[in-house]
Amino acid sequence: MASKKSSSFLTKIFRFLKRLFILLFILQLIYIVALKWINPPITITQLASLVSGDGLKRDYIDADEMNAAAKLAVMAAEDQLFPDHGGFDWKSIEKALEYNKRKPNRVRGASTISQQTAKNVFLWQGRSWVRKGLELYFTQMIEWIWGKKRILEVYLNVIEMGRGVYGIEAAAQNYFKKPASSLSRAEAAQIAACLPNPKKYTVKPLSKYVAARSGWVQRQMNNLDGDADIQRLIYPTQKSFNKK
Repeated sequence: MASKKSSSFLTKIFRFLKRLFILLFILQLIYIVALKWINPPITITQLASLVSGDGLKRDYIDADEMNAAAKLAVMAAEDQLFPDHGGFDWKSIEKALEYNKRKPNRVRGASTISQQTAKNVFLWQGRSWVRKGLELYFTQMIEWIWGKKRILEVYLNVIEMGRGVYGIEAAAQNYFKKPASSLSRAEAAQIAACLPNPKKYTVKPLSKYVAARSGWVQRQMNNLDGDADIQRLIYPTQKSFNKK
């Protein structure tokens, strides 16, 4: 009798968990689809920044309000194969894994813009295998549902670009007292150069790392500027912009 009650209880628990899983799956799918058109109300990283005392400076803008230089700069700095891959740069991931095996105390990342967007919109910061597994899932979903232009737009709106500074508009206003639409190539390159660790590598005051890396970013921007796939992403309504 006790065995039957125990079995019945476990069955109810299993059914409850199954229904909960289905409900959560449907809700997250609806959220992913909704974010194709609306901006994330807040992210876990932004909430943590607010709670920790770093503050929260952000101002979401549409893709056509973003200077082409800003779009080009982040691709040059973070993910030059962004238009071509399906969310993951497997060669870079393999190289990073090999490097991390040789030097476990100096971890190297290989996250694409798509992966960084998925992590920053849906997940928390950290290096656990659970988070990495969820990152793979959400990266693939936004590649399928959003597409490259929307991923780049959301990335430039939610990514951390300084202590408590999120998104290209907030960064442009905070560092250069101008809208993102007016950023020069040099200014966009400086912001993009800080992305590996925006709290450590500061734009204002200009850190040595950002000063050096922004020059490299600008050279990469010049190399990538003529790529047809990149042009389709950064020039939705314009064919070129002033190189300065």
